[in-house]
Amino acid sequence: MMKKIQWILGIVASLSLIIVLLITSFEIAVYGDYSFYEEKYRKYNVQANIDMEMEDIMAVTREMVPYLRGNREDLVVMTTVAGESREFFNDREKAHMYDVQQLFIKGLQLRIICIIVIVLCVAGLLMTKADWKRLLPLTYQIGTAIFVVITGSLLFLFSRDFTKYFIIFHEIFFSNDLWILNPETDLMINILPEGFFMDMGIRIIVIFIVFMVASLLVSIGFDKGFKRRKEN
Repeated sequence: MMKKIQWILGIVASLSLIIVLLITSFEIAVYGDYSFYEEKYRKYNVQANIDMEMEDIMAVTREMVPYLRGNREDLVVMTTVAGESREFFNDREKAHMYDVQQLFIKGLQLRIICIIVIVLCVAGLLMTKADWKRLLPLTYQIGTAIFVVITGSLLFLFSRDFTKYFIIFHEIFFSNDLWILNPETDLMINILPEGFFMDMGIRIIVIFIVFMVASLLVSIGFDKGFKRRKEN
């Protein structure tokens, strides 16, 4: 019975670590590099869509991104559009971005919860005198396999019809239709087209894969090192 509890603690700790890595990958991708935004704005020619200078679009972005992280109180952002001074975000966009902000903040809070869970699980393993040096690498590899199956299935669905599952994602995580924006009246949808989100998703996945491969190699190396010491 005790061994089963130890395995459960190990798997829970491992899955929690994977979630921490995923949220951290998201954080790095979204918050870490404004040059990515500018590159994609140029790729999708957003300047022509809204008649704004790139300098002004980037200034709006530097206000928008901190807001999503909870580091800015509101989205009252003045800019120049078609030669006229005006607010960039209208009321509908502000309402939707508030919902997005809350989702982002909850993600960062989930990371803290997962870190606490990891600490508690490791403490439980130590208290039950588990062979944690062997158990944790193994459970992490199992957790990785589980997560690969889940994320692989999701990626397959998105690759088949990104628009369809992009809509389903919004319907799951948002309780209103504020995310349905009109390019004729809402500037934000013009600087953040569907292609931008696809590219951002790829960016998040690449960073996450790097984290996963690195941590998996560490776990395998740790496991092999433990076995060699045990044999000697």
